[in-house]
Amino acid sequence: MTVFRLLRHGEPSVFGRINGRLPGVGLSTKGRAEIAAVAARLAEGTIDAIYASPLQRTRETAEILADRLGLPIQYREEVIEIDFGEWTGLTADEIRKDERWQMWSNCRSIAVVPGGESWRQVQDRVVGALFDLHHLHPEGAVVIVSHGDVIRAALLFALGMPLDFCSRIEVALASLSTIRLDASGIRVVGLNEWPRLP
Repeated sequence: MTVFRLLRHGEPSVFGRINGRLPGVGLSTKGRAEIAAVAARLAEGTIDAIYASPLQRTRETAEILADRLGLPIQYREEVIEIDFGEWTGLTADEIRKDERWQMWSNCRSIAVVPGGESWRQVQDRVVGALFDLHHLHPEGAVVIVSHGDVIRAALLFALGMPLDFCSRIEVALASLSTIRLDASGIRVVGLNEWPRLP
């Protein structure tokens, strides 16, 4: 049985726009404190490996965990943020003016970000990573540091829910969601657990 602890990065240093895959977006001071609290909680149990998206905010998140847990970080492109294509760097108000936003907002199962990815592509890559890591860690506990929509896509797969239900699952900053994968199938055993800051 592989236990996956899916961790969304902490609060980013840049707000008010679609950061997507923009370089130079790290963690805020609050984000670092959030992840330190998560790391303390994870240190109470056993974690065998840390995998992370290669973007700066997820790298910084993983580095805090690695320092506390004494584990190396391995980076996986499959868990990187959605490619927001033409919408990268825009504000929500700017994106809503694009007529293609309506399709993206209402039909995630078939919509594609202009110049970017579809949710189906995102789900395919993250689920592929889960099964690959299950083979690498068949009896392990693995942390995957990723992004809200990527984690949401993995949870929808595990719950057998359509991609169009993405807005029904909350994945907060610095939250942990847990999936268990074994010979009997896949199960969600924890959802959107937030750190308690002192």
